Amino acid sequence: MKRLLLTSAGFENPVIRDSFLRLLGKSPEKAKALFIPTAAVNDGARVMLPKCRNDLLSAGILPEHIEAFDLDRPMDAQEISGYDTVYFCGGDTAHLLSRVRGSGFAEVLDRALERGLLYVGVSAGSIICARNLPGHLDYLPHRLEVHCEKGSPPGPLGEETVRLTNAQAICIEGGRSELIE
Repeated sequence: MKRLLLTSAGFENPVIRDSFLRLLGKSPEKAKALFIPTAAVNDGARVMLPKCRNDLLSAGILPEHIEAFDLDRPMDAQEISGYDTVYFCGGDTAHLLSRVRGSGFAEVLDRALERGLLYVGVSAGSIICARNLPGHLDYLPHRLEVHCEKGSPPGPLGEETVRLTNAQAICIEGGRSELIE
C-alpha cells in the first residue's frame, strides 16, 4: 500500500508533521530516513536543505538515523528496505526526475513504496509524483502547483490541477488522496 505526503514546504504546518507521524506508523526515534537533496542544484534550493533536514529532526527522527543519498549510485531493494521513509527535497524538478529515472531509483522506489516505505516530497520532490513532466512517477493523477498563494480546497482531490499553499499537503494512503491543511 503506497503512502505519500506531498508538500510545498515540508512540515511548516504542524498538521502536516502530525500526518507524517501517523503515516510513519512507528516511534520516530526508531525510524530511519533516507534524505534526498538531489534537486537542490541552485543556491536558493541549497539554502533550504537544513530546513528540510530539520523537518525530520523536529518530528523526532534521530540525527544518526537520517542518511543523505544524492542518487549518485545505484541502490538496491535490500538497501532501501532498511529505511522507513524517504524525504525528497525541493529545487530543480526536471533535474531530480532525470536523476531518479537515470539512476534506476524509480523502480527500486516503486517496489519499496508497495512494501510500505513512506514517501515525503517537498516542492520538486512532490511535483515528480504528479503529471507535470514526461516520465513522472505517476503517484498522483493530477498536475501539481506548489507555493501557491491560494490553494485547492481541503478534502478529496477532484480537480485536474491541485494547488498547494505552503501550509497544505496531499496525503495519499492506499487508493485515497486527500488535501490537508
